[in-house]
Amino acid sequence: MLLHLKPRLELQLLGRCTQLAINRHASKGGGKVDKEVLAQMEEGFKKLAESKSKSLLKKHLTKEIFEKLKTKTTPSFNSTLLHCISSGLCNHDSGVGLYAPDPEAYKVFADLFDPVIEEYHKNFKKTDKQPATSFGKGADFENLDPDGHFIVSTRVRCGRAVKGFPFNPCLSENDYAELESKICGAVSSLTGEHKGTYMPLTGMDKSLQTKLIDDHYLFKEGDRFLAAAGASRFWPAGRGIFLNKAKNFLVWCNEEDHIRIISMEKGGDLGKVYDRMVCGVEALGKQLQFHRDERLGYLTFCPTNLGTSIRASVHIKLPNLMCEPEEMKKLADKFRLQIRGTSGEHSEAKGGVHDISNQRRMGLTEYEIIKEMHDGIKGLIEAECKAKSS
Repeated sequence: MLLHLKPRLELQLLGRCTQLAINRHASKGGGKVDKEVLAQMEEGFKKLAESKSKSLLKKHLTKEIFEKLKTKTTPSFNSTLLHCISSGLCNHDSGVGLYAPDPEAYKVFADLFDPVIEEYHKNFKKTDKQPATSFGKGADFENLDPDGHFIVSTRVRCGRAVKGFPFNPCLSENDYAELESKICGAVSSLTGEHKGTYMPLTGMDKSLQTKLIDDHYLFKEGDRFLAAAGASRFWPAGRGIFLNKAKNFLVWCNEEDHIRIISMEKGGDLGKVYDRMVCGVEALGKQLQFHRDERLGYLTFCPTNLGTSIRASVHIKLPNLMCEPEEMKKLADKFRLQIRGTSGEHSEAKGGVHDISNQRRMGLTEYEIIKEMHDGIKGLIEAECKAKSS
């Protein structure tokens, strides 16, 4: 839900978007933005401008850009600027604060999205184009920590949007059910090591749900940034998880993106984990049509996941480097890595374990991104060993 909207206005705005989503295949043309919605945008923009927010939204949503975009809507789903910026207006502590309510938003609101994309993805300019998909071979990358001194576990994931559907803020309850049915059918066709079981959240036993969350397999409701962006509507309808028998390959259904495809295991064998994910992605791509833009690559709800949408991460202990957080940040920036808490974004580190991942998703092929991540983690481990011996 859009937390900053008055209840009546929230229902009005999201209800209209939902109705248009039901008729998503028909082009309705750009609609007009309601006066009340404009008033909410004006109020939210003023508060954001006066805040101490360090978000990319505040930095790039200038008065000029705001005035230019505030009356625009997307052709098929009637999404407004408010859909895009609602999370950042609610949460001034956002890092980005911007989401796409439907695939068309990236073009209609390009004057805002493009500079945010360029800064986050390290100079991916408006004139740049995402390279063609090239997975390469994970076998090219040696185990980062064969003796198990530093890396607790490794995970590689990517997001995908199914063609013909908008993103969370414009999905109706029927859309969620239709998407879940399509995705469930696709994952049920997986064979070999990828074969497993789909479990819907609706009706899931609470003790099983809690265990899956505690074991870092399942996502959970409650992220205020996603909720304010409209990603938690009709929860838990249409949501679920597919898990293979070995519990090292899983697919999230309708969490943030339509699909999150994840490969994971204990230890630091990044190449092996990556290859498992790639095989799963390619198999699912034969069952489902994924939305890929010629310039931006695979389209996702959050602009931070565009391009390849790949996020490779390790849970890692670097006790000596972690004692010097400023030096740690410098090294992470040097290697183009992102440091998060143990449970990912907006979480704290537990037991000295941090989640470290590649920051860039765009401007490189999938293989090049994994190589950048691999080389960066290798560099951090080398720095940790030097810090320990000094």
